[in-house]
Amino acid sequence: MKTFPIRIGTPDGLLYWGDVERVVCRTITGDVAILADHCNYVSALGMGEAYIVLEDGTKKKAACIGGMLSVMDGSCHLLATTWEWEEGIDKDRAEKAKERAEKVLNTQGLSNKDYAMAQAKLNRALVRLSVKG
Repeated sequence: MKTFPIRIGTPDGLLYWGDVERVVCRTITGDVAILADHCNYVSALGMGEAYIVLEDGTKKKAACIGGMLSVMDGSCHLLATTWEWEEGIDKDRAEKAKERAEKVLNTQGLSNKDYAMAQAKLNRALVRLSVKG
């Protein structure tokens, strides 16, 4: 299958640079798959499971939380707020974060801000757990 170059980074640095067959991630309007020869495209990233398919067919999964995706002249750039490869996710830590967020969400009298923060923390934990399996 045909490949294209991609750079995946976060504010902390470059996480992946090479050729891939495909990248799949969640944008703010839904899931998108980028293949070689994709038209020029720019979108904000949402929160969800993402993956790349390497030249040898290997699939590398990650948790992607926010950022931007662009395809320009056949080259793809993905700058994520948070990008965690499956092997870097601590399942126990994610489970504990999920439990803490659920406990906060079950608290009476939360402000709108506190509720939104707890919901976001729960969603991040659920994405990590989904990727980790």
